[in-house]
Amino acid sequence: MSLDKILKIAYDPVYAHPLPEGHRFPMLKYELIPEQLLYEGSITTGNIFSPAPCADEIILLTHDKVYLDKLHDQTLSAREQRHIGFPQSPELTLRERVITQGTIDCCTYALENGVAMNVAGGTHHAFADRGEGFCLLNDFAVAANYLLHKNMVAKILIIDLDVHQGNGTAKLFENEKRVFTFSMHGRHNYPFHKENSDLDIGLEDGTKDEEYLSSLKFHLPELIKKTNPQFAFYLSGVDILATDKFGKLKISPEGCKQRDEFVFSQLKKQSIPCVVAMGGGYSADIKIIVEAHCNTFRSAKKIFDL
Repeated sequence: MSLDKILKIAYDPVYAHPLPEGHRFPMLKYELIPEQLLYEGSITTGNIFSPAPCADEIILLTHDKVYLDKLHDQTLSAREQRHIGFPQSPELTLRERVITQGTIDCCTYALENGVAMNVAGGTHHAFADRGEGFCLLNDFAVAANYLLHKNMVAKILIIDLDVHQGNGTAKLFENEKRVFTFSMHGRHNYPFHKENSDLDIGLEDGTKDEEYLSSLKFHLPELIKKTNPQFAFYLSGVDILATDKFGKLKISPEGCKQRDEFVFSQLKKQSIPCVVAMGGGYSADIKIIVEAHCNTFRSAKKIFDL
């Protein structure tokens, strides 16, 4: 392990936002992931940092002012809240701003150390003017636009391996040639209207480890070679697992782990700094979700030697 490098992880208690009883989103995982990693000694408190809320002027590089004002003023309509899936509150808006800044801060740490990770984030269903699918602000898009605005990098690759297509991300960057969007997702899963990523790989229901990993191993190295990115964002959703309530794929925990290791090894080999966000996971047993997400942190530590 390099003595001057450390895996920096964005986390704040606001990530675990209280939800109505019986809500289907497993918010508890955001507490349990860092707890488990600390308990087992994979990380120490020195790995974790608490982000500040993201400033409006940075958010507005990506999102519309009218929409951001609605989040601040608590004026989302009942329909808009239904599309998002969370009841609006000032605390929820604060949470989203903190998560978004966490991803931005991770960019700086990734440029220094090779990789950095956000315990939450990967909110890829958020569009410029609206949220949906448990996503209010698109943290990868905000962070990517921040890097471009600051001229910190010139070419970015977004690797979205959540089971759901990154529709908001695809739409936000449809005319931005400096950002290449790659989404490998369930063909017949949410969102039912797909946007056009730069590369979409739609997987059939019931896809298993071998086919999934073969597809990834076929496309990703070629994509890296073709796009020659200076920076990557990786959305490592664990809703690809066979146990997931909404995923429709049949990936094992070991297959999910191999996916992460392959992505990290490809980026490390090409010296491409990477920011990772956890994305979705909806297995009935929260222990399965937490273990799969923790594997992503363990794999990053191992591959990047941190």
